[in-house]
Amino acid sequence: MLYALICTDKPGHLEVRKANREAHIAYLKSTPVTHAGPFLNEDGDMIGSLVVIEADDRAGAEDWAANDPYAKAGLFEKVRIEAWNKVIG
Repeated sequence: MLYALICTDKPGHLEVRKANREAHIAYLKSTPVTHAGPFLNEDGDMIGSLVVIEADDRAGAEDWAANDPYAKAGLFEKVRIEAWNKVIG
């Protein structure tokens, strides 16, 4: 099943994001991610993430989210996990 993770960064945490970006991208590449990318503000700065992963169940998606280097670094103010049905693309 596919799950969308909608992650919102804590305000003022751009440097935390930048410092952990390499580890985060390595994690993305080593796991069942189908789509991923940052949300941007009007200035083009990264302010969150959208990640779509394959997981057996919600618990698997929650485990994936908890082990993301960004989450471990305390970057996110909020993480929303939703089952997602791919229709186009």
